[in-house]
Amino acid sequence: MKTRSVARKSRADLFSLGLEDQLRRESPLADRLRPQDFAGFVGQQHLVGDGRVLRKSIEADQLPSIILWGPPGSGKTTLALLVAKVTRSHFSPISAVDSGVADLRRLIDEARERRQSSGQRTILFIDEIHRFNKSQQDAVLPFVEKGIVTLIGATTENPSFEVVAPLLSRCRVFTLNALTDEEIGQVVMRALGDKERGLGEMKVEMDDEARKHLIVMANGDARIALNALEMASLATAPDVSGRRQINLATVEESGHCRRCLPAPGLAL
Repeated sequence: MKTRSVARKSRADLFSLGLEDQLRRESPLADRLRPQDFAGFVGQQHLVGDGRVLRKSIEADQLPSIILWGPPGSGKTTLALLVAKVTRSHFSPISAVDSGVADLRRLIDEARERRQSSGQRTILFIDEIHRFNKSQQDAVLPFVEKGIVTLIGATTENPSFEVVAPLLSRCRVFTLNALTDEEIGQVVMRALGDKERGLGEMKVEMDDEARKHLIVMANGDARIALNALEMASLATAPDVSGRRQINLATVEESGHCRRCLPAPGLAL
């Protein structure tokens, strides 16, 4: 019976690993292309460049509770995932969009047990932390204060207005900037050349007009650039040599230009 149980568990583990590998292969380009180390992280050198305090804290596994504030596509979640790779602490992610106090308490209980049994610390990553209301944010406060968890909160909104003052006072706020056009260009070129996680195996090529428009369209948001690039690549049939030549018209149809959108509240 024990042998059968072990065999069933092994098959389940293999199935889980196979599913995880399949999901990784089929995930959007923007997710597949996330850097594996700081050398591959594009932008935000004022935070993660060599010798910067935040990077040194992460690499030393001495990260305090922090709030990452920046526009969409600037690298907040990617930076948090890099922390997960570098740190020896346990990494517990949660999204404020679809989670509540019960989820927070479960993760905090697990963090407490982990600290008692093995001494391992826990980093609690809350994505879109501004979506949590006051009572939800208050639920985290005592455990951040006692050091049960180290908080990493990510937000596109000004934390001075969206994070409760007691929690904010226990965190260091780091501001991320929208990526420059040059940095978006680096991300695009990496996606085109990467054969393992990018579009290299598809032999995608872009003319100058298409590449420049893609960069302008992204307006500092790497996710927009990569999503549009992936859609344009999939929509372009390979030629007789197996190459996919993306032109301007295809890029224009594959994404929206953030610079061209009207301001909130204005009629289209």
